[in-house]
Amino acid sequence: MIYLDNAATTMHKPQEVIDAVVNAMGSLGNAGRGANTASLGAARIIYEARERLAKLFGAEDPKQIAFTSNSTESLNTAIRGLIDPGDHVITTVLEHNSVLRPIYDLQEKGVEVTFVKSDDKGRICYEEIEQAIRPETKAIVTTHGSNLTGNLVDIGRIGKMAHDHGVLYIVDASQTAGVFPIDVKAMHVDVLCFTGHKGLLGPQGTGGLYVREGLKIRPLKMGGSGVQTYNHHHPSEMPTALEAGTLNGHGIAGLNAALGYIERVGIDTIRRTEQKWMRMFYEGVKDIPGVKIYGDFETEERCPIVTLNIGDYDSAEVSDELLMTYDISTRPGGHCAPLMHEALGTVEQGSVRFSFSHFNTEEEIQTAIRAVEELAKEE
Repeated sequence: MIYLDNAATTMHKPQEVIDAVVNAMGSLGNAGRGANTASLGAARIIYEARERLAKLFGAEDPKQIAFTSNSTESLNTAIRGLIDPGDHVITTVLEHNSVLRPIYDLQEKGVEVTFVKSDDKGRICYEEIEQAIRPETKAIVTTHGSNLTGNLVDIGRIGKMAHDHGVLYIVDASQTAGVFPIDVKAMHVDVLCFTGHKGLLGPQGTGGLYVREGLKIRPLKMGGSGVQTYNHHHPSEMPTALEAGTLNGHGIAGLNAALGYIERVGIDTIRRTEQKWMRMFYEGVKDIPGVKIYGDFETEERCPIVTLNIGDYDSAEVSDELLMTYDISTRPGGHCAPLMHEALGTVEQGSVRFSFSHFNTEEEIQTAIRAVEELAKEE
């Protein structure tokens, strides 16, 4: 199978990630729940992963990294833990449902929301974000990269804007963590939410969030922490404040190995390779009659995603044909990005997303181009 659905999850993992999970399953105990060798071994690996993530994101201290099960949990933790009825929030039509649904829920409870629109290529106007800021604005919440168009968002620009106005900035880095450089301090990011199973090349069921030092978030859940057992309240110190219950130590062991792989190969090398395949595919299909591509390809700096439609074919039909005839895996439909599809006019048809990994090959890309050519001729 030619796997071109990496924006959903990176299926091809480094071998050391697989080995780390297998080894952890047979050796690790429960971190913070004992002084035995197995428990301490788990604690060491989890702390090493925190250190690596803090270094990757430019965090001030590893304790500012809290682990969750995925970006959705991280975003729910940040949005629900910082925003109250009467507050005003600014977000964009680029967002995934993991941002939109918590915000919609809060909107029903008295939070005011401004949705910044995009143009026909899925680009937002940064001036409109700043113009939307008002005295009761509590936070700006944006993605770093659209999972539908692949357009990159200048989070450094928005972060400075938020910082200058005394507004919190929450970033969804689901599509960019491990692929694009992120410096939370330089970019004035207050909360960075990430998942482990995409660009970070780790197992599913891993993720987390960086929280700026001094910023307190109401925990999404409370319970066992391994410390302060007789306290009626959940501990307030990071990272324990946001980590109730047993962590996915086996998964974090795999994530730690993945971070080691990224350090060794280099984030710039990974990104350049993925963008090379993305650009090769784009150049190969953009002039095919009947093919419509979505997003901004005028800039080199974009997520390794090409989303398209062929004529009036339903996107699910195209994706099925790619799989059944050519053994190519893609993602059709709505991609959990309803407002972006509304902006692009693709609500009914959906779209077919090709998303690339540095493990792909030129032969695979050329096969995908030929597949689109042949399907377009049948239209």
